[in-house]
Amino acid sequence: MTENALRILVVDDEPAIRRYLRITLQAQGYALFEAGSGREALSQVVAHRPDLIILDLGLPDTDGVELTRILREQLATPIIILSVREGEADKIAALDAGADDYLTKPFSSGELLARIRVVMRHLQQCPAGPIFSSDGLVVDLNRRLITVDGREVHLSPTEYDLLRALVMQAGKVLTHRHLLRQVWGTGYEGEDDVLRVTIGHLRRKLEPDPARPRWIVTEPGVGYRLRVSA
Repeated sequence: MTENALRILVVDDEPAIRRYLRITLQAQGYALFEAGSGREALSQVVAHRPDLIILDLGLPDTDGVELTRILREQLATPIIILSVREGEADKIAALDAGADDYLTKPFSSGELLARIRVVMRHLQQCPAGPIFSSDGLVVDLNRRLITVDGREVHLSPTEYDLLRALVMQAGKVLTHRHLLRQVWGTGYEGEDDVLRVTIGHLRRKLEPDPARPRWIVTEPGVGYRLRVSA
């Protein structure tokens, strides 16, 4: 393990699973930290600032979906769910809460390692870009850093991708269809509710008054525009 090794936090109440993941991940040179409960996971996040979180949904003190939501409100670290829950509703709930991927138990080490590579590659492939600044909102695309009046704001990967799409064409009206295709892919065309909900999340995190947005402006029946201050 090197000083710059990827830091992974494993959150699972089963010692056997944690031991298996410890052997598998450390063999790849990753730095591993462990937690057996939601409360312990939050402490480990503060102590070690992991680059990736692998999270089980069935924790003794909290539901993993709720923990995912709490983590996502605080940081943009990628989260991969590992769970015995195979139902579509469970997967959707976890992904809606901010998880980046979902893998059901039992799983192979090869598939898990592949999922880790995909998630981290997606994070690292964000192209460099400009620094956008408008009336207290600053978006540094090179550093993936967002601040409002000097206060850092943490976004989920999807929220960040949506904000980035708006920043790259700031001042222009972007249609629902354009944003859905660019952020979610062609399979989401027509899913305006998905876009509306994520816009709502962005406004709650960025806007002083989400009901009267300063930056993310709705163009009724068309799409959204990122307002540029004069």
